[in-house]
Amino acid sequence: MIDERLAMIAKTIRDVPDFPKKGIVFKDITPLLADPTAFVASLDVLAERYASDRPDVIVGVESRGFIFGAALAARMTASFVPVRKAGKLPWDSVSMEYELEYGTDVIEMHVDAFPKGAKVLVIDDLIATGGTAWATCELVKQQGGELLGAAFVVELGFLKGRERLAGVDVFSVLTY
Repeated sequence: MIDERLAMIAKTIRDVPDFPKKGIVFKDITPLLADPTAFVASLDVLAERYASDRPDVIVGVESRGFIFGAALAARMTASFVPVRKAGKLPWDSVSMEYELEYGTDVIEMHVDAFPKGAKVLVIDDLIATGGTAWATCELVKQQGGELLGAAFVVELGFLKGRERLAGVDVFSVLTY
């Protein structure tokens, strides 16, 4: 049954060649979001993976991680916490700088996002090189969260982002 769901989900991921620049094949999840059956199936796969060690908090990474993270948090009766790019949160926050392919970026989370010791799951739509996911996991640990893992709908395995998250339980619905 899981293989049927994965096949259905995979059919809704659209390849967009040369986006955002020449030579890149972008994995577009908007057709997945437009297909309620496939979207629910992706949430089912994620919820089933974490059913035995349920998170107290789901941290969604800006911006598409908000979609999956908030929906999964509601389904699992967990809190939802957004992690945003620098300067976008309206309250006291902590930040983490991380390296990109060319340069650096910064993400932030509210200082009171969750209580110390909360079981936290990080969610994003896609893992590529793993920089943003790594920074998010580091913020969770700095704030005293018990990091259950990091989960993604799509993993671009050839970019080795999983390696950047050494020591973190990584789960992906689909890997390309």
